[in-house]
Amino acid sequence: MTRPRQLADAPSLTATVPRQLVHRAAVAETLLTGWRRTGTDRFSVSAQWPRAHGLHVSSDWSAYDPLLVVETIRQSGTLITHTEYDVPLDHQFVLQEFQVDTVAERLDVGPLPAEPEVELVFTDVQYRGRRPAAARYTARVLRDGERVATADVAFTCVSGPVYRRLRGGRTPDTVTAVPVPPGLSAADVDRALPSDVVLAATELPARWQLRVNTAHPVFFDHPLDHVPGMLLLEAARQAARLRAGGGRVPMAYHAHFHRYAELDEPIWIEAKGGHGTDVQVRGAQGESTVFECLVGTARP
Repeated sequence: MTRPRQLADAPSLTATVPRQLVHRAAVAETLLTGWRRTGTDRFSVSAQWPRAHGLHVSSDWSAYDPLLVVETIRQSGTLITHTEYDVPLDHQFVLQEFQVDTVAERLDVGPLPAEPEVELVFTDVQYRGRRPAAARYTARVLRDGERVATADVAFTCVSGPVYRRLRGGRTPDTVTAVPVPPGLSAADVDRALPSDVVLAATELPARWQLRVNTAHPVFFDHPLDHVPGMLLLEAARQAARLRAGGGRVPMAYHAHFHRYAELDEPIWIEAKGGHGTDVQVRGAQGESTVFECLVGTARP
């Protein structure tokens, strides 16, 4: 069939990759537009960042949040694992480490959506049978050829049946999240909306309860049986904003995830440092550490 002239004469058209390949339900939260293999265990992924976003673009539309970079890198690794290493779509990915450093001056919002490229190198792919069971990759995010960020990520992946056994019957339908306590002031954590505040005050100045709102359309883009890593990183971001002072903003995240963060038990966020230095953030449930994150801050 002949294409309409306006399409035949147009430059190449861009669409997002299938949302299932990046574990997203909403097309609007799918940031990637394509990929190609560039060498042995080397890949290039293209992305597009919107000029406005309910969470990851500043309220004045002037800057991208570094956590948008984190989500782009996460989606890139997931995409490549499915498409180039043949991991089935029903497999679950579990983050172990996520270290990312961003460059503030490369995160400005321009007159058009930014179209970064993510260069991935898979350095340690561990197989169980013919399929990967764990992997580590490094990433370089480039915008107009200049570095926006570097990252080092490690994760495991398990089949659907194995994941269900590991979770012991916990599913989105059988687990109820704890009630959401009142949040801090949105302005104090540099968020435009009260619904995006993920910390609630406690009796201690550097300890907060994590607000787990399973209706949040970004953190819970689809039903989950545990607290997602991106929500934990947002908690680290907001805790660092409270501790850093002096107009400093989070620009780097060096996170280690130790265990699943459960929905039906309170999670406590603690922070040390700040006031011109990096901020060490810890999330705990009961006596167990869920994750730890060293947040690097800088002046914008």
